[in-house]
Amino acid sequence: MTSDTKALVLEQVREYHRQQQPGNFVPGVTPILSSGAVLDEEDRVSLVEAALDLRIAAGAASRRFESRFARHIGVRKAHLVNSGSSANLLALSALTSPRLGEKRLLPGDEVITVAGGFPTTVNPIFQNGLTPVFVDLELGTYNTTAERVRAAISDRTRAIMIAHTLGNPYEVAEIQQLATDHELFLIEDNCDAVGSTYQGRMTGTFGDLATVSFYPAHHITTGEGGCVLTRNLELARIVESFRDWGRDCWCEPGEDNTCLKRFDYQLGDLPKGYDHKYIFSHIGYNLKATDLQGALALSQLKKLPEFGVARRRNWQRLRDGLADVPGLLLPTATPGSDPSWFGFVLTVLPDATYTRRDLIAFLEERRIGTRRLFGGNLTRHPAYLGTPHRVSGDLRNSDVITEQSFWIGVYPGITEEMTDYMLESIVEFVTKNG
Repeated sequence: MTSDTKALVLEQVREYHRQQQPGNFVPGVTPILSSGAVLDEEDRVSLVEAALDLRIAAGAASRRFESRFARHIGVRKAHLVNSGSSANLLALSALTSPRLGEKRLLPGDEVITVAGGFPTTVNPIFQNGLTPVFVDLELGTYNTTAERVRAAISDRTRAIMIAHTLGNPYEVAEIQQLATDHELFLIEDNCDAVGSTYQGRMTGTFGDLATVSFYPAHHITTGEGGCVLTRNLELARIVESFRDWGRDCWCEPGEDNTCLKRFDYQLGDLPKGYDHKYIFSHIGYNLKATDLQGALALSQLKKLPEFGVARRRNWQRLRDGLADVPGLLLPTATPGSDPSWFGFVLTVLPDATYTRRDLIAFLEERRIGTRRLFGGNLTRHPAYLGTPHRVSGDLRNSDVITEQSFWIGVYPGITEEMTDYMLESIVEFVTKNG
């Protein structure tokens, strides 16, 4: 394809995008999603340009994004993967690597996590033959506390893996200190909190490893996609190996002999000189993303700061507008944090004159999207009944969110007019049912 032809195609893509713009918001008719992607003309062009160039595997755009995203967050390495779930699996699997020697996680070792959340923070613990230790959370912040984590530590505990709930950071500096004091690994599931800060420092920079999701619901999107972040170069190399089939070689796709001794290795029980591109040091996966995703990620990353501004603005507008509404516990930021909010949580109080079920039904009838606080208490789900795990303390508040909590959207596609309609709808319902 000549450059002139390509330029013509991309101009047509721009024109096509302009023709796809949504109409005006109509209350009760136009859906207000709880979350969603905000994709502009440049996003569409970036994606189509990568497709025109047939960049169908990981390549230059993916590598550029990894470098820029790592710099944006404030870590040394980022590895683009095909989903946030894969990022969590890779992060925890990396800690089982024989390269870590006596520090590696072994089957039966305990990993402290939170019962109230999304399965993909917990599933890698089971998938690696480790034992989850579930702790409860606080109502209001919907995060656990350093004190709860401290109480859960036993002589079998080797790691902590916790998500920042709906963009609200947990007490990650204090939990990082606990991890240091007890020689534990810390994984931050930062999938909902890109751009959030705690004590002035970006979330995703506290843990030995951190994970991000680029699913359309998240702060930036590649459609399907995710990332593993770390400051530790040894862990970064292990993550890369697990992501890329478990291979020992670190050449980029299409490259050979980066190490200049491709046929000089003797590893395992293989003969000396076995091709390094086909030596495997881990029982790994193929969890790479494509350059189409990398191109879209680069375009989205430019908009991350303004997306954060919109999320904070929409959240605060809801918080101010619902301040005096009876029967609802409103969310609060963890002290010392500045969340880039993922959603706005509401918990219907026990003395309310209405139920969560009825309030959700009313909102959904008005095309206002609602979501439960993910899985609620995960230990109550069929998948986890009868599995080996330990509970530290009780899970009282995790049960409350299972029974009484839900959230509504604050993502950048929600306008002030939409936010006001959500406010008016909630106030109207409570007034009628008071």
